[in-house]
Amino acid sequence: MTEKLYKLVGPDGQEVLSAVPGTLGGNRRLKIYGHLDCRSAIGSLPTGYAKHRVFFADEATAIAAGYRPCGTCMQAEYGAWVEEAMRSGRL
Repeated sequence: MTEKLYKLVGPDGQEVLSAVPGTLGGNRRLKIYGHLDCRSAIGSLPTGYAKHRVFFADEATAIAAGYRPCGTCMQAEYGAWVEEAMRSGRL
């Protein structure tokens, strides 16, 4: 029997195979990550969002890959990201 492998995005932004499923989902085009049960992401699935969906092992990997937190399901993390982006002049 073959072990199931999951496609995740690694810290370099490249796809990696993992025996463990991702804990966070994201949107490759928008470079946003969030919880797998995020109402915003789930609500976008019928509009074609699924073809841009990626998965991450953890938050550190999503950040290293250049993604930002979701403003809907990760409000505290998103607020901290906005503050840092404003301080550093990215926003």
